[in-house]
Amino acid sequence: MRALVFHRPKKVTVDNVADPRIVEPTDVVLRVTATAICGSDLHIFNGLIPQVKPMTLGHEFMGVVEEVGSEVTKLEKGDRVFVPFPIACGACWFCNRGLPVHCEVSNKNYGPEGGLLKEKGGGLFGYTDVYGGYQGGQAEYVRVPFADVGPRKVPDAMSDESVLFLTDILPTGYSAIEWSDMKGGETVAVFGCGPVGIMAMKCAWLKGASRVIGIDREAYRLERARGAAKADVMFANDETIERIRAMTDGRGADVVVDAVGMEAHRTLGDKVKNAIHVQVGTIDVLRSCVSAVRRGGTISIVGVYGVPYDNFPIGQMFDKGIRVGMGQALVHRYVDDLLELVVAGKLRADDVISHRLPLADAPHAYDIFNKKEDDCLKVVLRP
Repeated sequence: MRALVFHRPKKVTVDNVADPRIVEPTDVVLRVTATAICGSDLHIFNGLIPQVKPMTLGHEFMGVVEEVGSEVTKLEKGDRVFVPFPIACGACWFCNRGLPVHCEVSNKNYGPEGGLLKEKGGGLFGYTDVYGGYQGGQAEYVRVPFADVGPRKVPDAMSDESVLFLTDILPTGYSAIEWSDMKGGETVAVFGCGPVGIMAMKCAWLKGASRVIGIDREAYRLERARGAAKADVMFANDETIERIRAMTDGRGADVVVDAVGMEAHRTLGDKVKNAIHVQVGTIDVLRSCVSAVRRGGTISIVGVYGVPYDNFPIGQMFDKGIRVGMGQALVHRYVDDLLELVVAGKLRADDVISHRLPLADAPHAYDIFNKKEDDCLKVVLRP
């Protein structure tokens, strides 16, 4: 089959690779009908999350069941499904407590420490050997473990694109808002107007926000946030914090979402500090979130951070009494309710798509997405 394979930082190619097969009796093999490139894929592409061996990337995908393991009871050949990006067994201590992304069974590198290269949480599709070494879905076919736990059947009337982003970006944006415990009437500021940030903005309105503000450095992303999420938008600069405070009687936003993570814009000073402290990326956006949130407010971090950072603003956070929620989205917990909202037309996710390309063009898609060229916001690939 054909698949998008990561070889080394900045080097991905569409190669002929071995077809996936049933390994465990709880597996299915899926024929992929739509897959997408996520901002998190760029962390591997740019070398911020290390991967030594070639690997098929991609954790946002859906398709049709082609083969079924002998112990699978909820799916059969021909079923059309989308697949949450975390891999969960459904039966371990964490899965039984509604924390499937921390599954103890799906990742051979599982452990309580949560370090950079060891003791991670549950397995993830196409997301390096440290998260289980599972081949991803930017391919013609993909093996899906624990098939009675993750995949969700797609209603016949729904298009691929209308449900594809239930695999990741919609539940991730929803998680950012759910963790804030909104009561209604809040001002929500979202740093990062990429696909996850826009989903968080949409979900903020759903939870009763009175005002939603999107902040970014790219004009085309701000324009998409204004159109798709009906957000007030502002260009990120040295005046951003004061502008947010001016909009909130000097207090700051009630809820602030970091939907950028470690791959934010870096200054020369950031690059020097990275070399000194053996860090990757930057926490500049997180620092901005700490300043932008009001005292007693909430920060939700859904942008990815992979390593410890020097000069973390813990003192400022303590003084302001900030509550923080962060981590990989608990997709399995939220996805069924979100599917109902999408089916009912109360929530839409496919309006962030900027490019639709064949799988053969995936290397080009990675290049323009990474460089923010051609107003590239979200790419859907068709195998």
